[in-house]
Amino acid sequence: MVERKGLRERKKRDTSLRIRRIAIELFVERGFDEVAVAEIADAADVSKMTVFNYFGSKEDLVFKPMEEHTGDLARAVRERQPGESAVAAVHRQFLEQLAARDASIGMSPDPLNVRVHELILATPALLTRTYAWSARGTQLLAHELIAEADGERSSPDEAVARCAAMQIAAARTSLHDEIHKRRIKGEGVDEIYPTMVTLAQKVFGLVENGLGEYAVRR
Repeated sequence: MVERKGLRERKKRDTSLRIRRIAIELFVERGFDEVAVAEIADAADVSKMTVFNYFGSKEDLVFKPMEEHTGDLARAVRERQPGESAVAAVHRQFLEQLAARDASIGMSPDPLNVRVHELILATPALLTRTYAWSARGTQLLAHELIAEADGERSSPDEAVARCAAMQIAAARTSLHDEIHKRRIKGEGVDEIYPTMVTLAQKVFGLVENGLGEYAVRR
């Protein structure tokens, strides 16, 4: 029974991946707005209803795997070790994702990952949803910081927590953008890796240590 269930789950996962890959190829070839869900279903040899069973909307064909990681920042902070700062926790998580060649930060060697990013940049509606997704992740992080302070019975300053969350999220976003830029230029993930480890140290170091010494006019 367990083996049969596992087989069903693998088939569902494979079908989902196949539908999404076909959809992305069509979007890249013709433009997101020019492709109907019915055409994706035909190309994938499934019904239109099957597409919607796996993906709730046309935009979900692009965003569903990404949005599974909306809570990554909050999770890194929630699960950090005693004595570890919020910035250090997110830095550590990012390094782990780099080492794992995690697609959620653009480190997958699969060319589909690059195509998705290029598609988003070329499609205003998708770009808008990307901003909303990023804002949601930052909001979840801020809520985590506020809840933790409240649990320690200190007086949580929500404005400070939101400021901290935005700085941490912006640091990680800048690193994601650098990965995507390099991948679009044709650099491989193994080539990018050591550079990004060094850059992450600098970027998160700015947040950890403050910006007081940065960009002082000489």
